[in-house]
Amino acid sequence: MSKKMVYGFVGVFVIICMCGNLPAADVSIDVNCTMKPGGSEEASINKFKELVEKNSGGRMSVKIFMSGQLGKEKAVLELMKIGQTQMALTGGIFRTMFAKQYDPITIPFYLPTWECVKAYLEGPMGKKIAQLAEENGGVLDFGPQKRAARHMTSNRRILGPDDIKGLKMRLPAIPIWVDVWQELGALPTVIPAPEIYLAMKTGQVDAHENSLVSPYSRKLWEVQKYIILTGHVYFPWHWVASKAWFDKLAPADQKIIREAVAEARAYGDSVEDEKNAFYSSELQNNGMEFITPDNKAIRTKAMPAIKKAIGKLAPEVSAEIEKICE
Repeated sequence: MSKKMVYGFVGVFVIICMCGNLPAADVSIDVNCTMKPGGSEEASINKFKELVEKNSGGRMSVKIFMSGQLGKEKAVLELMKIGQTQMALTGGIFRTMFAKQYDPITIPFYLPTWECVKAYLEGPMGKKIAQLAEENGGVLDFGPQKRAARHMTSNRRILGPDDIKGLKMRLPAIPIWVDVWQELGALPTVIPAPEIYLAMKTGQVDAHENSLVSPYSRKLWEVQKYIILTGHVYFPWHWVASKAWFDKLAPADQKIIREAVAEARAYGDSVEDEKNAFYSSELQNNGMEFITPDNKAIRTKAMPAIKKAIGKLAPEVSAEIEKICE
């Protein structure tokens, strides 16, 4: 063997050894969310950013896009499918797009507590949702994050289902929500969210439903008397990532991201609880009366519409909910 060939082999060996010690490439992560800044959503994303950048030694950087800067949820999920954006804290459309037959979360009065919702999404049915999202949408689901319960505000005292009859109630244009409230005797009215206050002031509607941030941020104590604690829907966020992007990362970087998401989710849950307690206190301080109605009776009255919605789901969904929620 010639000296030239020996030197060539030595050179290749040195290069291979050096490459083995090279640091992993820098990673830039865009995290998208449609919510405005200031809520538990932004707090959890900031926590994720802090953890990722710290635990990667600054090699990984996170850019935060709130208020739907990169588009609405559906558009962002479509970008993630082709790897054009990396991560998002996304809402219910994630489930309905990819695993509608396994999504009972949007049915009012069906899953009665956050613990029930979380157990469902972290159990076998949640794993099925994640599998279908990966297969059909190219999206990886890293788990749910808490969103406070939705309740009613009203100018009428609501103690049971009979008190809902004839109530002019503002609802978003979600068919199953309209069906359930109609079953209860309400008169659903679809009004854009920015017009809620004026609609109440002019008597166009008597009531609306949302989490407590809605009456607090809109100062609805000026036009509404009661908070009715129905807790009829818990509508969680989901941390999701582009599979096309995530699969290209080094295993160590994947681990950093997964661990940061887990901690950010827990932090977001705690911030949501703190903010919800603050909204509750402020609403009462401004004169709104909190009423806990007979939610069991309300649920029973709504059951025909609930069962109709359940009938459109995979058969194993109701069995799982009976096991974890009843």
